[in-house]
Amino acid sequence: MSRDQGALRRTLGVLRPHLPEQRLLIGAGALALVLEVLFRVLEPWPVKVVVDAVTRSLGADLATSGPEAGPALLGAAALATIALVGLRAVCNYLATIAFALVGSRVATQLRQRTFDHVTALSKGYHSRNGSADIVQRLVGDVGKLQEVAVTAGLPLLVNVFTLVVMTGVMIWLDPLLALVVVAASLVFVLLSRGSTSQITVASRKTRRSEGELAGVAQEAIGAIPVVQAYTLEGALSRSFGGSNDRALRDGVRARRLAAGLERSTDVVVGLATAAVIFVGGWRVVQQVMTPGDLVLFLTYLKTSMKPLRDIAKYTGRISRSAASGERVADLLDEVPEILSPQEPVRPSRVRGALTLRDVVAGYGPGRRVLDRVDLDIPAGQRVALVGPSGSGKSTLTALLARLQDPQGGSVRLDGHDLRDLELSLVRREVTLLLQESVLFTGTIADNIRQGRPDATLEEVWEAARRARAHDFVMEQPDAYETVVGERGSTLSGGQRQRIAIARAMLRDSAVVVLDEATSGLDPKNAAAVRTGLDELTRGRTTLVVTHDEQTARACDRIIWLEDGRVRWDGGPHDEMPSGHAFRPDDPGTALVPGDHRVVRDGAEDTVPIPVRA
Repeated sequence: MSRDQGALRRTLGVLRPHLPEQRLLIGAGALALVLEVLFRVLEPWPVKVVVDAVTRSLGADLATSGPEAGPALLGAAALATIALVGLRAVCNYLATIAFALVGSRVATQLRQRTFDHVTALSKGYHSRNGSADIVQRLVGDVGKLQEVAVTAGLPLLVNVFTLVVMTGVMIWLDPLLALVVVAASLVFVLLSRGSTSQITVASRKTRRSEGELAGVAQEAIGAIPVVQAYTLEGALSRSFGGSNDRALRDGVRARRLAAGLERSTDVVVGLATAAVIFVGGWRVVQQVMTPGDLVLFLTYLKTSMKPLRDIAKYTGRISRSAASGERVADLLDEVPEILSPQEPVRPSRVRGALTLRDVVAGYGPGRRVLDRVDLDIPAGQRVALVGPSGSGKSTLTALLARLQDPQGGSVRLDGHDLRDLELSLVRREVTLLLQESVLFTGTIADNIRQGRPDATLEEVWEAARRARAHDFVMEQPDAYETVVGERGSTLSGGQRQRIAIARAMLRDSAVVVLDEATSGLDPKNAAAVRTGLDELTRGRTTLVVTHDEQTARACDRIIWLEDGRVRWDGGPHDEMPSGHAFRPDDPGTALVPGDHRVVRDGAEDTVPIPVRA
């Protein structure tokens, strides 16, 4: 099987699950198209009858006998033509509407299915693949598939049916002239075989180039302050221009090949028509056919050649769409790494006790981040997770929320391995609050309510009050109905963080993980966020990832991670061993005023450290 045939087969495989739901609409559309074909077959017969009748009235001796022209016959032929054309138009309209609805519904369902699949893929997949290319497949490529489902695929089948019916009628009328149509069809098949694979290859390159183009554009626009501050406009413009030119070249090649196939088909149709005119005219002179038979045959030839032209047009569309379908199929073929078990454990109550046993985790072979980590965290305990950058703190928090699974060992919640629990339960009971809280386009109330979609407005207000967000929300132009920009860009970092805390309040999880939740905030905002966090974490199992000694020593327990291992585990007032103190020269460390213990040449010392902006 050639690769282009494989692409088409994979495309049909992507669409097939959604077609049974539309079988009634597909059946109605197909019936309307079949009726259109039948009316198209009958449409030229009134013309044949009139031409033969007029010819007899003028005294011609025809091969067959029949009526002469008269007002009644001419009127009946005119009315029959109007009726046949009208019925054919109605059937064509109904078929077009039916298939348009099928295509739109199938595309909508496929897009939803693909989106749900993408959101279920692991953190590792998304870190390896550009979001812009994924969006391009989700929106652009799925849209292209409508051409396969509606504007090309189903009409192509009906056009093949039309061609077969017309050829059968022409063989019945005159087998010799019908050979011309058969020969034209064979020539078209030979032409299309080579062009189809070339169109698919060119279209595949075009869609890949467009995906790269979307990636460059999204990266540049998403970091526009950095682009402008470092005068990167020229470099990014050249990168964008290169991808743009590649997309243009590949797109033009695909269109040129498709246009070449269509025009070659026009030449074949012209040659077939010329052959019928010559041979058919001579057979009329020889009185083997009547003039009406020749007119009827030429009309049928034109009608049957239109499907041949359409097949050429649809073949190009299908080849281009198959390249898009292949990209969507590639996305759907990705197997989610994180799944719920078939028979999950369903605890009646979650207390929040966490246990890590011999945990090994990383990002692929040779990239071990956590190495045989053992931890026991009782329910309700507040634990600070500290250590230098790259020590595995964020990886550990990702394991707790089951954003990734360990490569070895187990992570347990209340004694249950997270892999034995329903994934939605784990995500519901472990709330992750990151350094940069992301809000979604919508109102402030909508963003808070994402913690629990069925929350009432009064519950939203109460959560905001407890998160110390209510006052600044009421100062917004529309209070809780104020629409925030993309990723909450219209709010300050501290405001976004407090809204995220309110969202977590509604979620009411047993475990809360704070990953540098106050880092980078000014003192006033940091104080407000800390107050909200204290309210959020009261009575819950809490892991605080921090470089701030003051924050760490406010916890019940401090765990020092370094090189993927637990190097120290003690109370907030215990002395850390040499080499594991909070260091002022540690990149990313948030320092607070006061005397801090540091290690210099193996000996402890204390130095006064001011606030660092």
